[in-house]
Amino acid sequence: MFKVVTLSMLYLLLGTINKAMAENVIVRLGNLKLVHYGAVSYMKEIAPKYGITIEERVFHKGIDIMPAIVAGEIDIAASALEVAISARARGVPIYAVAGFAKGGVRIIARNDEKIKGIASLKGKKIGVTRDTVQELLLLAELSKVNLSWSEKPGKDVQLVYLSFANLNQALENKEIDAMCQTEPQASQAIRRGFGREILKPYDTPVGIPVRSLVMTENLYNNQPAVAQKVLNIFVEATSKFIKQPSLAENYVLTQMFGNKLSVEDFRLANAHSPYTYNLTLDNVKTTTSLMQKYGTGRLDGQALPIAEEWVKLGLLQKAKRNLGIK
Repeated sequence: MFKVVTLSMLYLLLGTINKAMAENVIVRLGNLKLVHYGAVSYMKEIAPKYGITIEERVFHKGIDIMPAIVAGEIDIAASALEVAISARARGVPIYAVAGFAKGGVRIIARNDEKIKGIASLKGKKIGVTRDTVQELLLLAELSKVNLSWSEKPGKDVQLVYLSFANLNQALENKEIDAMCQTEPQASQAIRRGFGREILKPYDTPVGIPVRSLVMTENLYNNQPAVAQKVLNIFVEATSKFIKQPSLAENYVLTQMFGNKLSVEDFRLANAHSPYTYNLTLDNVKTTTSLMQKYGTGRLDGQALPIAEEWVKLGLLQKAKRNLGIK
C-alpha cells in the first residue's frame, strides 16, 4: 500500500535535506607541522559538532600558505605574525583574527663557546632563518648593544641564514657559534648537549612574540556565521589543549608527528611556546614597525599595513564569551 506524501511533508523533507547540506560547511585550513600549531590542527576533530568539516593541508613553510590563499584554496591559516604582516602588505586578502601560540624564540650558543650574553657575540657567526620573528628579535637584540651585522665578514657579527631544520646541525658541527632558533629545535639542541641558552629575546619592544590565526576576507565578510563558528572551534580546541595537557601531548605526538617526536622534546617545546588565544593591535603595530626598521619581511617599497584595518578581534572576543573564557 502506497503512502501518500503531502505537500507539507515534502517541504519538511526538503527542509531537512537543505539544513543538513547547510550544516556540512567545508573550511580549508593551512597549517604547519610544529608543536605549537597543535591546537589549530585539533580544530578539525571538534568541528563536526558545529556543522563544519575542516580540511587541513600541511605546508612545509608558513610563507607557502599565502599563495594558496590568493588562489582561493585556503580559508584560514596558522601563520607567524611577521609572515601575515608581509603578506598583507603585498595585498593578500587576510585578516588576523586571533593569536594561537606565544614565545618560541631562544638564542642558543655552542657549549664550547664562552658566550655569556648578547655583547659577547661580537666576532661570532650566528645562524638564523631569514624573514622570521627569530631574525627580527635577534637583530633587535644586537642593535641594543650596538653590534653591527652582515652576511659577509667585516661587521661585528656575521649572520648565516639557514632553515630551522639545518640550524641545529650547523651548531653541532661547529659551523656557527650561536643561533636564534624556534621550538622544538632549540630545546633539542639543549637536551642533546651541544647547545645552551644565552637568552630568550623578549626584552625588545616586541616583547613575547605571538603567532596569528588568519582568515580570508571572503570568509570573514561573506559568511559571518561560519566565521564565528570557526572562532568558536578555535577557542574550544585551544581551551582543551591548555586545560588538558595530556590530550595536547597525545594528539601532537601521535596524530601530528606519528610518534617520531619524543615526549621530552614535546614538553620542553610546549613549555617555551605555550598555547594562547590572544593577539593585540600593539603586537601587530610593534612587529610591523620593527620589521620596517630592520629590513625583515621584505617590506621595502611596500605600504605598511595599518593594524586597525586588518586586525579583526571581535569574533575572538565573542567566542571567548560564548565559552566562558576570560
